[in-house]
Amino acid sequence: MTTRILPAVADADAARSVTTLLSQLPDAEPAMPVGDSTQLLDTLARLAGESLDELPEVVLVHERIGPVPALELIREVALRFPAVGVVLISSDAGPAVFSAAMDSGARGLVALPLSYEELAVRVQAAAQWAAGVRRHLGAGLDVFTGPGGTVTTVTGAKGGVGTTLVAVQLALAARASGRTTVLLDMDLQAGDVASYLDVQFRRSIADLAAITDISPRVLADAVFNHESGLALLLAPGEGERGEEVTDRAARQIIGALRTRYEAVVVDCGTQMNAANAAAVEMADVALLVTTPDVVSVRGAKRTVRMWDRLQIRKAEETTTLVNRHTRHTEIQPPLVQKITGTRVAQTAIPAHFKELQAVVDAGRLHDLDNKSTVKQALWALAGELGLLKAPEGRAKARAARGSGLVLRRRGG
Repeated sequence: MTTRILPAVADADAARSVTTLLSQLPDAEPAMPVGDSTQLLDTLARLAGESLDELPEVVLVHERIGPVPALELIREVALRFPAVGVVLISSDAGPAVFSAAMDSGARGLVALPLSYEELAVRVQAAAQWAAGVRRHLGAGLDVFTGPGGTVTTVTGAKGGVGTTLVAVQLALAARASGRTTVLLDMDLQAGDVASYLDVQFRRSIADLAAITDISPRVLADAVFNHESGLALLLAPGEGERGEEVTDRAARQIIGALRTRYEAVVVDCGTQMNAANAAAVEMADVALLVTTPDVVSVRGAKRTVRMWDRLQIRKAEETTTLVNRHTRHTEIQPPLVQKITGTRVAQTAIPAHFKELQAVVDAGRLHDLDNKSTVKQALWALAGELGLLKAPEGRAKARAARGSGLVLRRRGG
């Protein structure tokens, strides 16, 4: 049996060393190494989209892979692609690292410098394990499969700029276009998604925080199915429980959601913590909401600079939305773009709160009139951000025109 192996190694010299040894293994078919976590996840997603049989049996993850840390990357691969055996390559082969690797879902640990014998044993064990899982998958085992959806985070420059309203309407637009959509409330201490959609709930994201292996059944128990068709994973009703959601838990939960839904929209609120910072880092699209006033724009600039300092996200990888826009204000979108260094969305949301007041007060934001200029602008924004599902005929035509083009997505 041929064992297909995909190395994920950032350093060119280390990649050559790994490839040379792999080529000497019997019945091994090593692929060209991928250089970062995003490329690895995109490659696996593409192969999984074709067929489970197209996935490699073994993935080797070097300890210095980035931008996602090696153990977090292993956890996401193990969750999204359970039929792949992952082996960590590390200079530290001590019991602490070994235990952490196993907890993350690795099937083995190979010490640096690499030796042929140890590599052969670990690769063979991981390949045998992957083969066993694939046999079970044929019997309909309850595990996550598929390439995964896109993640869009919505963050406010400060409180009161309309972050939750924007997140809810973007999610509703994605669902209305035919995409399976989940709205995740990660404003962990003051989340208002439930209030905007008139939801009474028992379970929240905090109930998933301590679970190391989130199965589809466990996830389904925590998600609330709203009458609009949206799936909701809500912030805890007791704000203090928000501290239970760590950055690791956030990565795992978002990874689980993106394997089950085509669109994951995350309301990150305005207060940055480790959990929603991880969400912004994982996002395919990071939207920063501001209003056209000095205090909000300064808040947006402060947030962008903080993300850059903490290596969460670069300014040029962030999209800023101007909410409550009027033509008469001194601060216009081009000025916001110049001040923040981000890309400003072409769609600005008009300042027509009277259209919103009745549905906001009633907790029926999903009933906002289709003639509302605010709703029309927000749904146009959803199209600009790539959240809407194209009609089948248009999608096929675009695919035919763009054959051979590969879009790079951020991985999580």
